[in-house]
Amino acid sequence: MRKTFIGPRLRQLRRDSGQTQAQMAEKLGISPAYVNLLEKNQRSLSVQVLMALSDEYNVDWRDVVLEKNTTVLSDLRNMLQDPLFSGNPPDLDELRAAIDHAPRLIDNFIKLYQSHRTSMEKIMQLGSERMPKEILDTSPETMIHDFFRDNLNHFDVLERAAETLATEENYDADDAYAMLKDRLKNRHSITIRIIPVESMDGALRVFDAETGDIQLSEALDHKNRTFQLAHILCFVEFGYILDSITDNSRFGTQTNIARCQIELANYFAAAFLMPYEKFITLAEKSRYDIDRLASGFLVSFEQVCHRLTTLQRHGRRGVPFFFLRVDKAGNVTKRFNATTFNIAEHGGSCPVWNIHTAFRMPGVILPQFVELPDGEQFFTLSCTTERPVYSHDTQDRRLSISLGCEIKHADKLIYTSGLANSAERSFSQIGINCHLCLRKACSQRAHAPLFTELTTDTSRRGETRYES
Repeated sequence: MRKTFIGPRLRQLRRDSGQTQAQMAEKLGISPAYVNLLEKNQRSLSVQVLMALSDEYNVDWRDVVLEKNTTVLSDLRNMLQDPLFSGNPPDLDELRAAIDHAPRLIDNFIKLYQSHRTSMEKIMQLGSERMPKEILDTSPETMIHDFFRDNLNHFDVLERAAETLATEENYDADDAYAMLKDRLKNRHSITIRIIPVESMDGALRVFDAETGDIQLSEALDHKNRTFQLAHILCFVEFGYILDSITDNSRFGTQTNIARCQIELANYFAAAFLMPYEKFITLAEKSRYDIDRLASGFLVSFEQVCHRLTTLQRHGRRGVPFFFLRVDKAGNVTKRFNATTFNIAEHGGSCPVWNIHTAFRMPGVILPQFVELPDGEQFFTLSCTTERPVYSHDTQDRRLSISLGCEIKHADKLIYTSGLANSAERSFSQIGINCHLCLRKACSQRAHAPLFTELTTDTSRRGETRYES
Protein backbone atom coordinates (compact mmCIF):
# COMPACT_ATOMS: atom_id res chain seq x y z
CA MET A 1 0.00 0.00 0.00
CA ARG A 2 1.15 3.55 -0.78
CA LYS A 3 2.21 5.60 2.23
CA THR A 4 0.20 8.74 2.86
CA PHE A 5 1.99 12.03 3.58
CA ILE A 6 -0.12 15.04 4.53
CA GLY A 7 2.40 17.60 5.86
CA PRO A 8 1.09 20.79 4.20
CA ARG A 9 -2.57 19.92 4.81
CA LEU A 10 -1.90 19.10 8.47
CA ARG A 11 0.02 22.36 8.97
CA GLN A 12 -2.79 24.33 7.35
CA LEU A 13 -5.42 22.59 9.50
CA ARG A 14 -3.40 23.40 12.65
CA ARG A 15 -2.97 27.06 11.66
CA ASP A 16 -6.64 27.40 10.78
CA SER A 17 -7.42 26.12 14.28
CA GLY A 18 -5.00 28.65 15.85
CA GLN A 19 -2.99 25.92 17.57
CA THR A 20 0.65 25.22 18.26
CA GLN A 21 2.16 21.85 17.45
CA ALA A 22 2.03 21.00 21.17
CA GLN A 23 -1.68 21.81 21.37
CA MET A 24 -2.46 19.70 18.30
CA ALA A 25 -0.36 16.86 19.67
CA GLU A 26 -2.35 16.92 22.92
CA LYS A 27 -5.67 16.70 21.06
CA LEU A 28 -4.43 13.84 18.87
CA GLY A 29 -2.76 11.94 21.71
CA ILE A 30 0.69 11.99 20.15
CA SER A 31 3.95 13.82 20.85
CA PRO A 32 4.74 17.32 19.53
CA ALA A 33 7.83 15.84 17.87
CA TYR A 34 5.63 13.45 15.90
CA VAL A 35 3.40 16.33 14.76
CA ASN A 36 6.55 18.15 13.63
CA LEU A 37 7.70 15.10 11.63
CA LEU A 38 4.26 14.70 10.06
CA GLU A 39 4.23 18.34 8.96
CA LYS A 40 7.66 17.94 7.39
CA ASN A 41 6.53 14.77 5.54
CA GLN A 42 9.18 12.79 7.42
CA ARG A 43 6.56 10.39 8.75
CA SER A 44 3.54 8.90 6.98
CA LEU A 45 0.04 9.11 8.38
CA SER A 46 -1.19 6.19 10.49
CA VAL A 47 -4.81 5.04 10.60
CA GLN A 48 -5.02 5.94 14.31
CA VAL A 49 -3.90 9.52 13.72
CA LEU A 50 -6.24 9.81 10.71
CA MET A 51 -9.21 8.74 12.84
CA ALA A 52 -8.16 11.15 15.60
CA LEU A 53 -7.99 14.00 13.08
CA SER A 54 -11.46 13.11 11.85
CA ASP A 55 -12.90 13.02 15.38
CA GLU A 56 -11.13 16.00 16.95
CA TYR A 57 -11.31 18.42 14.02
CA ASN A 58 -14.59 17.26 12.45
CA VAL A 59 -13.07 16.75 9.01
CA ASP A 60 -13.84 14.03 6.48
CA TRP A 61 -10.86 11.67 6.23
CA ARG A 62 -11.23 11.77 2.43
CA ASP A 63 -10.48 15.49 2.50
CA VAL A 64 -7.31 14.75 4.43
CA VAL A 65 -5.87 11.99 2.24
CA LEU A 66 -7.27 12.95 -1.19
CA GLU A 67 -4.32 13.70 -3.43
CA LYS A 68 -4.96 16.78 -5.55
CA ASN A 69 -1.30 17.67 -6.08
CA THR A 70 -1.31 16.06 -9.53
CA THR A 71 -3.93 18.52 -10.77
CA VAL A 72 -2.10 21.46 -9.17
CA LEU A 73 1.17 20.33 -10.74
CA SER A 74 -0.46 20.08 -14.17
CA ASP A 75 -1.98 23.54 -13.76
CA LEU A 76 1.39 25.01 -12.80
CA ARG A 77 3.11 23.39 -15.76
CA ASN A 78 0.47 24.80 -18.11
CA MET A 79 0.81 28.27 -16.62
CA LEU A 80 4.58 28.27 -16.91
CA GLN A 81 4.27 27.69 -20.66
CA ASP A 82 3.03 31.28 -20.88
CA PRO A 83 5.68 33.53 -22.52
CA LEU A 84 5.23 35.81 -19.51
CA PHE A 85 7.55 33.38 -17.68
CA SER A 86 10.47 33.47 -20.08
CA GLY A 87 13.89 32.30 -18.94
CA ASN A 88 14.77 29.18 -16.99
CA PRO A 89 11.55 27.53 -15.77
CA PRO A 90 11.55 25.52 -12.53
CA ASP A 91 11.89 21.77 -13.00
CA LEU A 92 9.42 19.19 -11.72
CA ASP A 93 11.26 18.66 -8.43
CA GLU A 94 11.14 22.38 -7.68
CA LEU A 95 7.43 22.54 -8.47
CA ARG A 96 6.65 19.51 -6.32
CA ALA A 97 8.67 20.98 -3.44
CA ALA A 98 6.78 24.27 -3.71
CA ILE A 99 3.42 22.47 -3.68
CA ASP A 100 4.45 20.37 -0.68
CA HIS A 101 5.99 23.10 1.44
CA ALA A 102 4.19 26.29 0.39
CA PRO A 103 0.65 25.27 -0.62
CA ARG A 104 -0.91 28.63 0.24
CA LEU A 105 1.71 30.48 -1.79
CA ILE A 106 0.97 28.18 -4.74
CA ASP A 107 -2.79 28.74 -4.35
CA ASN A 108 -2.28 32.51 -4.42
CA PHE A 109 0.06 32.24 -7.42
CA ILE A 110 -2.57 30.25 -9.34
CA LYS A 111 -5.27 32.80 -8.45
CA LEU A 112 -3.00 35.65 -9.56
CA TYR A 113 -2.26 33.98 -12.88
CA GLN A 114 -5.93 33.17 -13.47
CA SER A 115 -6.77 36.82 -12.83
CA HIS A 116 -4.08 37.83 -15.34
CA ARG A 117 -5.41 35.33 -17.89
CA THR A 118 -8.98 36.54 -17.50
CA SER A 119 -7.92 40.18 -17.85
CA MET A 120 -5.92 39.47 -21.01
CA GLU A 121 -8.78 37.57 -22.61
CA LYS A 122 -11.27 40.29 -21.74
CA ILE A 123 -8.96 42.93 -23.19
CA MET A 124 -8.91 40.96 -26.45
CA GLN A 125 -12.70 40.91 -26.52
CA LEU A 126 -13.44 44.47 -25.47
CA GLY A 127 -14.40 47.21 -27.86
CA SER A 128 -13.65 50.83 -27.15
CA GLU A 129 -17.22 51.45 -25.93
CA ARG A 130 -17.15 48.73 -23.23
CA MET A 131 -16.91 49.66 -19.56
CA PRO A 132 -13.48 49.13 -17.90
CA LYS A 133 -15.24 47.40 -14.98
CA GLU A 134 -15.69 44.33 -17.18
CA ILE A 135 -11.95 43.78 -17.18
CA LEU A 136 -12.03 43.28 -13.42
CA ASP A 137 -14.95 40.83 -13.33
CA THR A 138 -14.24 37.15 -13.73
CA SER A 139 -16.91 35.61 -15.94
CA PRO A 140 -19.37 33.22 -14.26
CA GLU A 141 -18.54 30.62 -16.91
CA THR A 142 -14.86 30.71 -15.90
CA MET A 143 -15.66 30.46 -12.18
CA ILE A 144 -18.01 27.52 -12.71
CA HIS A 145 -15.56 25.73 -15.01
CA ASP A 146 -12.73 26.18 -12.51
CA PHE A 147 -14.99 25.11 -9.62
CA PHE A 148 -15.89 21.88 -11.39
CA ARG A 149 -12.28 21.23 -12.36
CA ASP A 150 -11.08 21.89 -8.80
CA ASN A 151 -13.44 19.08 -7.79
CA LEU A 152 -12.02 16.82 -10.55
CA ASN A 153 -15.40 17.24 -12.30
CA HIS A 154 -16.86 14.73 -9.85
CA PHE A 155 -19.34 15.24 -6.99
CA ASP A 156 -19.69 11.99 -5.11
CA VAL A 157 -22.51 13.23 -2.87
CA LEU A 158 -24.67 13.78 -5.97
CA GLU A 159 -23.60 10.41 -7.38
CA ARG A 160 -24.68 8.64 -4.18
CA ALA A 161 -28.01 10.47 -4.10
CA ALA A 162 -28.68 9.52 -7.72
CA GLU A 163 -27.71 5.89 -7.10
CA THR A 164 -29.95 5.67 -4.03
CA LEU A 165 -32.88 7.06 -6.00
CA ALA A 166 -32.28 4.72 -8.95
CA THR A 167 -32.06 1.72 -6.60
CA GLU A 168 -35.21 2.77 -4.74
CA GLU A 169 -37.24 3.10 -7.93
CA ASN A 170 -35.64 0.06 -9.64
CA TYR A 171 -36.74 1.25 -13.08
CA ASP A 172 -35.81 0.26 -16.63
CA ALA A 173 -34.28 2.88 -18.90
CA ASP A 174 -37.36 3.03 -21.13
CA ASP A 175 -39.57 3.68 -18.07
CA ALA A 176 -37.52 6.61 -16.73
CA TYR A 177 -39.85 9.36 -17.95
CA ALA A 178 -42.99 7.69 -16.56
CA MET A 179 -41.25 6.93 -13.26
CA LEU A 180 -40.06 10.53 -12.81
CA LYS A 181 -43.48 11.85 -13.73
CA ASP A 182 -45.19 9.58 -11.18
CA ARG A 183 -42.67 10.42 -8.43
CA LEU A 184 -43.08 14.16 -8.93
CA LYS A 185 -46.87 13.83 -8.89
CA ASN A 186 -47.28 11.34 -6.04
CA ARG A 187 -44.63 12.68 -3.66
CA HIS A 188 -44.62 16.38 -4.45
CA SER A 189 -48.00 17.07 -6.13
CA ILE A 190 -46.21 18.35 -9.20
CA THR A 191 -47.90 17.86 -12.56
CA ILE A 192 -46.29 17.84 -16.01
CA ARG A 193 -47.84 19.33 -19.13
CA ILE A 194 -46.57 19.31 -22.70
CA ILE A 195 -47.16 22.78 -24.13
CA PRO A 196 -47.21 23.98 -27.75
CA VAL A 197 -44.08 25.82 -28.79
CA GLU A 198 -45.99 29.03 -29.49
CA SER A 199 -47.20 29.18 -25.88
CA MET A 200 -43.78 28.77 -24.27
CA ASP A 201 -42.45 32.26 -25.06
CA GLY A 202 -39.13 30.85 -26.23
CA ALA A 203 -38.60 28.56 -23.19
CA LEU A 204 -38.09 24.81 -23.33
CA ARG A 205 -39.09 24.18 -19.71
CA VAL A 206 -40.86 26.25 -17.06
CA PHE A 207 -41.35 25.11 -13.45
CA ASP A 208 -43.69 27.01 -11.12
CA ALA A 209 -42.87 25.78 -7.61
CA GLU A 210 -45.87 27.55 -6.04
CA THR A 211 -48.49 25.92 -8.26
CA GLY A 212 -46.58 22.66 -8.69
CA ASP A 213 -46.73 22.92 -12.47
CA ILE A 214 -44.05 21.88 -14.95
CA GLN A 215 -44.45 22.96 -18.56
CA LEU A 216 -42.32 21.16 -21.15
CA SER A 217 -42.12 22.44 -24.69
CA GLU A 218 -43.15 20.27 -27.62
CA ALA A 219 -39.72 21.11 -29.01
CA LEU A 220 -38.08 18.69 -26.55
CA ASP A 221 -37.70 15.10 -27.69
CA HIS A 222 -38.37 12.23 -25.27
CA LYS A 223 -34.74 11.96 -24.08
CA ASN A 224 -34.54 15.64 -23.23
CA ARG A 225 -37.96 15.65 -21.54
CA THR A 226 -36.72 12.86 -19.28
CA PHE A 227 -33.52 14.78 -18.55
CA GLN A 228 -35.48 17.93 -17.65
CA LEU A 229 -37.65 16.03 -15.15
CA ALA A 230 -34.56 14.55 -13.48
CA HIS A 231 -33.06 18.05 -13.36
CA ILE A 232 -36.14 19.45 -11.58
CA LEU A 233 -36.31 16.48 -9.19
CA CYS A 234 -32.80 17.36 -8.04
CA PHE A 235 -33.93 20.82 -6.93
CA VAL A 236 -37.12 19.46 -5.36
CA GLU A 237 -35.63 16.55 -3.37
CA PHE A 238 -31.92 17.34 -3.14
CA GLY A 239 -31.75 21.12 -3.05
CA TYR A 240 -30.02 20.88 0.33
CA ILE A 241 -27.17 18.98 -1.34
CA LEU A 242 -26.79 21.71 -3.95
CA ASP A 243 -26.69 24.28 -1.14
CA SER A 244 -24.05 22.31 0.75
CA ILE A 245 -21.81 22.13 -2.33
CA THR A 246 -22.03 25.85 -3.12
CA ASP A 247 -22.11 27.20 0.48
CA ASN A 248 -18.33 27.59 0.71
CA SER A 249 -17.79 28.67 -2.89
CA ARG A 250 -16.60 32.09 -3.96
CA PHE A 251 -19.14 32.86 -6.65
CA GLY A 252 -19.98 36.20 -5.06
CA THR A 253 -23.54 36.76 -6.24
CA GLN A 254 -26.73 34.75 -5.91
CA THR A 255 -27.01 34.77 -9.69
CA ASN A 256 -23.66 33.03 -10.03
CA ILE A 257 -24.58 30.51 -7.33
CA ALA A 258 -27.85 29.79 -9.14
CA ARG A 259 -26.00 29.21 -12.41
CA CYS A 260 -23.63 26.79 -10.69
CA GLN A 261 -26.53 24.93 -9.08
CA ILE A 262 -28.14 24.57 -12.51
CA GLU A 263 -24.98 22.82 -13.74
CA LEU A 264 -24.93 20.65 -10.61
CA ALA A 265 -28.58 19.67 -11.18
CA ASN A 266 -27.63 18.73 -14.75
CA TYR A 267 -24.85 16.63 -13.24
CA PHE A 268 -27.38 14.87 -11.01
CA ALA A 269 -29.73 14.23 -13.93
CA ALA A 270 -26.95 12.57 -15.90
CA ALA A 271 -25.87 10.55 -12.85
CA PHE A 272 -29.44 9.36 -12.33
CA LEU A 273 -30.06 8.37 -15.95
CA MET A 274 -26.61 6.78 -16.23
CA PRO A 275 -25.84 5.30 -12.78
CA TYR A 276 -22.11 5.27 -12.07
CA GLU A 277 -21.31 1.57 -11.71
CA LYS A 278 -23.58 0.41 -14.54
CA PHE A 279 -22.31 3.17 -16.81
CA ILE A 280 -18.58 2.67 -16.22
CA THR A 281 -18.97 -1.10 -16.52
CA LEU A 282 -20.58 -0.80 -19.97
CA ALA A 283 -18.10 1.94 -20.93
CA GLU A 284 -15.15 -0.33 -20.21
CA LYS A 285 -16.82 -3.36 -21.79
CA SER A 286 -17.60 -1.45 -25.00
CA ARG A 287 -14.24 0.38 -24.98
CA TYR A 288 -15.99 3.71 -24.54
CA ASP A 289 -18.24 3.32 -27.57
CA ILE A 290 -20.39 6.45 -27.28
CA ASP A 291 -23.20 5.22 -29.52
CA ARG A 292 -23.37 1.93 -27.62
CA LEU A 293 -23.64 3.80 -24.31
CA ALA A 294 -26.32 6.12 -25.70
CA SER A 295 -28.45 3.18 -26.83
CA GLY A 296 -27.87 1.27 -23.59
CA PHE A 297 -29.15 4.08 -21.39
CA LEU A 298 -31.57 5.70 -23.88
CA VAL A 299 -29.81 9.06 -23.71
CA SER A 300 -28.32 11.38 -26.32
CA PHE A 301 -24.82 11.31 -27.78
CA GLU A 302 -24.01 14.63 -26.10
CA GLN A 303 -25.31 13.45 -22.72
CA VAL A 304 -22.98 10.43 -22.89
CA CYS A 305 -19.99 12.63 -23.77
CA HIS A 306 -20.72 14.90 -20.82
CA ARG A 307 -21.17 11.93 -18.49
CA LEU A 308 -17.83 10.44 -19.53
CA THR A 309 -16.02 13.48 -18.09
CA THR A 310 -17.37 12.73 -14.59
CA LEU A 311 -16.02 9.20 -14.05
CA GLN A 312 -13.52 10.17 -11.36
CA ARG A 313 -14.77 8.27 -8.32
CA HIS A 314 -11.91 7.39 -5.97
CA GLY A 315 -11.01 3.73 -6.46
CA ARG A 316 -13.19 3.35 -9.58
CA ARG A 317 -11.95 5.90 -12.07
CA GLY A 318 -12.55 5.80 -15.79
CA VAL A 319 -10.56 7.47 -18.54
CA PRO A 320 -10.29 11.21 -17.72
CA PHE A 321 -11.83 13.21 -20.57
CA PHE A 322 -12.34 16.83 -21.47
CA PHE A 323 -15.49 18.02 -23.24
CA LEU A 324 -15.86 21.09 -25.45
CA ARG A 325 -18.86 22.34 -27.43
CA VAL A 326 -18.68 25.13 -30.00
CA ASP A 327 -21.09 26.79 -32.42
CA LYS A 328 -20.47 27.41 -36.12
CA ALA A 329 -18.70 30.69 -35.35
CA GLY A 330 -16.29 28.92 -32.98
CA ASN A 331 -17.81 30.30 -29.77
CA VAL A 332 -17.46 27.95 -26.80
CA THR A 333 -20.94 27.15 -25.45
CA LYS A 334 -20.04 24.43 -22.91
CA ARG A 335 -16.84 22.97 -21.48
CA PHE A 336 -15.92 20.45 -18.79
CA ASN A 337 -12.52 19.06 -17.99
CA ALA A 338 -10.97 16.18 -16.05
CA THR A 339 -7.58 16.39 -17.84
CA THR A 340 -4.57 18.71 -18.13
CA PHE A 341 -5.85 20.01 -21.50
CA ASN A 342 -6.13 23.81 -21.44
CA ILE A 343 -9.54 24.37 -23.03
CA ALA A 344 -10.21 27.59 -24.91
CA GLU A 345 -12.68 29.67 -22.93
CA HIS A 346 -14.09 32.20 -25.34
CA GLY A 347 -13.73 30.60 -28.75
CA GLY A 348 -11.15 31.11 -31.45
CA SER A 349 -9.98 27.56 -30.93
CA CYS A 350 -7.49 26.22 -33.45
CA PRO A 351 -8.83 25.59 -37.00
CA VAL A 352 -6.32 22.74 -37.38
CA TRP A 353 -8.42 20.85 -34.81
CA ASN A 354 -11.18 18.88 -36.55
CA ILE A 355 -13.86 20.04 -34.12
CA HIS A 356 -14.54 22.60 -36.87
CA THR A 357 -14.32 20.08 -39.72
CA ALA A 358 -17.16 18.14 -38.08
CA PHE A 359 -19.66 20.74 -39.33
CA ARG A 360 -18.97 19.57 -42.89
CA MET A 361 -19.68 15.92 -41.94
CA PRO A 362 -22.77 15.96 -39.68
CA GLY A 363 -23.20 12.95 -37.43
CA VAL A 364 -19.81 11.41 -38.27
CA ILE A 365 -17.33 10.85 -35.42
CA LEU A 366 -13.92 12.21 -36.45
CA PRO A 367 -10.87 10.91 -34.55
CA GLN A 368 -7.65 12.93 -34.39
CA PHE A 369 -4.28 12.80 -32.65
CA VAL A 370 -3.26 16.32 -31.60
CA GLU A 371 -0.22 17.93 -30.02
CA LEU A 372 -0.14 21.22 -28.13
CA PRO A 373 2.76 23.71 -28.36
CA ASP A 374 4.19 22.44 -25.05
CA GLY A 375 4.42 18.89 -26.48
CA GLU A 376 1.42 17.39 -24.63
CA GLN A 377 -0.43 14.90 -26.83
CA PHE A 378 -4.13 13.99 -26.83
CA PHE A 379 -6.60 11.84 -28.73
CA THR A 380 -9.86 13.60 -29.59
CA LEU A 381 -13.23 12.69 -31.08
CA SER A 382 -15.32 15.39 -32.76
CA CYS A 383 -18.92 15.14 -33.90
CA THR A 384 -21.92 17.38 -34.44
CA THR A 385 -24.94 17.55 -32.17
CA GLU A 386 -28.36 19.00 -33.01
CA ARG A 387 -30.43 21.57 -31.15
CA PRO A 388 -34.23 21.10 -30.98
CA VAL A 389 -35.85 21.75 -34.37
CA TYR A 390 -39.55 22.57 -34.16
CA SER A 391 -40.20 24.95 -37.04
CA HIS A 392 -38.87 26.21 -40.36
CA ASP A 393 -36.97 28.97 -38.55
CA THR A 394 -35.13 26.59 -36.21
CA GLN A 395 -33.46 24.38 -38.81
CA ASP A 396 -29.70 23.90 -38.97
CA ARG A 397 -29.03 24.84 -35.33
CA ARG A 398 -26.08 22.52 -35.24
CA LEU A 399 -23.20 22.53 -32.74
CA SER A 400 -19.94 20.59 -32.69
CA ILE A 401 -18.56 18.76 -29.67
CA SER A 402 -15.16 17.27 -28.98
CA LEU A 403 -14.27 14.65 -26.39
CA GLY A 404 -10.59 14.05 -25.68
CA CYS A 405 -8.15 12.24 -23.42
CA GLU A 406 -4.40 12.10 -22.86
CA ILE A 407 -2.61 9.96 -25.40
CA LYS A 408 -1.70 7.34 -22.76
CA HIS A 409 -5.39 6.40 -22.52
CA ALA A 410 -6.11 6.35 -26.27
CA ASP A 411 -5.77 2.60 -26.74
CA LYS A 412 -8.61 2.02 -24.26
CA LEU A 413 -11.01 3.58 -26.78
CA ILE A 414 -12.60 1.61 -29.59
CA TYR A 415 -12.01 4.54 -31.93
CA THR A 416 -8.26 3.88 -32.13
CA SER A 417 -8.88 0.39 -33.56
CA GLY A 418 -7.55 0.26 -37.10
CA LEU A 419 -5.63 3.53 -36.72
CA ALA A 420 -1.85 3.72 -36.84
CA ASN A 421 0.00 2.17 -33.96
CA SER A 422 1.71 4.36 -31.38
CA ALA A 423 5.02 4.46 -33.25
CA GLU A 424 3.46 5.59 -36.54
CA ARG A 425 0.82 8.06 -35.37
CA SER A 426 0.75 11.47 -37.00
CA PHE A 427 -0.15 14.32 -34.65
CA SER A 428 -1.84 17.52 -35.81
CA GLN A 429 -0.05 20.55 -34.41
CA ILE A 430 -2.77 22.61 -32.74
CA GLY A 431 -2.91 25.55 -30.36
CA ILE A 432 -5.51 26.91 -27.96
CA ASN A 433 -6.00 30.42 -29.31
CA CYS A 434 -4.21 32.34 -32.08
CA HIS A 435 -3.61 35.32 -29.81
CA LEU A 436 -1.69 33.12 -27.36
CA CYS A 437 -0.21 30.46 -29.66
CA LEU A 438 3.55 30.68 -30.19
CA ARG A 439 3.74 28.33 -33.18
CA LYS A 440 5.60 29.70 -36.15
CA ALA A 441 5.01 28.96 -39.84
CA CYS A 442 1.40 27.95 -39.15
CA SER A 443 -0.65 28.13 -42.35
CA GLN A 444 -3.88 28.63 -40.33
CA ARG A 445 -2.78 31.63 -38.26
CA ALA A 446 -5.57 34.23 -38.02
CA HIS A 447 -4.01 36.69 -35.52
CA ALA A 448 -0.53 37.83 -34.63
CA PRO A 449 0.51 36.43 -31.22
CA LEU A 450 0.51 38.87 -28.30
CA PHE A 451 3.68 37.70 -26.63
CA THR A 452 6.18 37.00 -29.39
CA GLU A 453 7.44 38.59 -32.60
CA LEU A 454 7.01 36.74 -35.89
CA THR A 455 9.57 37.02 -38.67
CA THR A 456 8.88 39.81 -41.16
CA ASP A 457 10.90 39.87 -44.40
CA THR A 458 9.89 42.26 -47.19
CA SER A 459 11.51 40.02 -49.80
CA ARG A 460 9.52 36.94 -48.86
CA ARG A 461 5.81 36.01 -48.70
CA GLY A 462 4.92 33.35 -46.17
CA GLU A 463 1.78 31.20 -45.98
CA THR A 464 -0.07 33.93 -44.06
CA ARG A 465 0.22 37.73 -43.91
CA TYR A 466 1.52 37.51 -40.33
CA GLU A 467 4.82 35.83 -41.13
CA SER A 468 7.32 35.85 -43.99
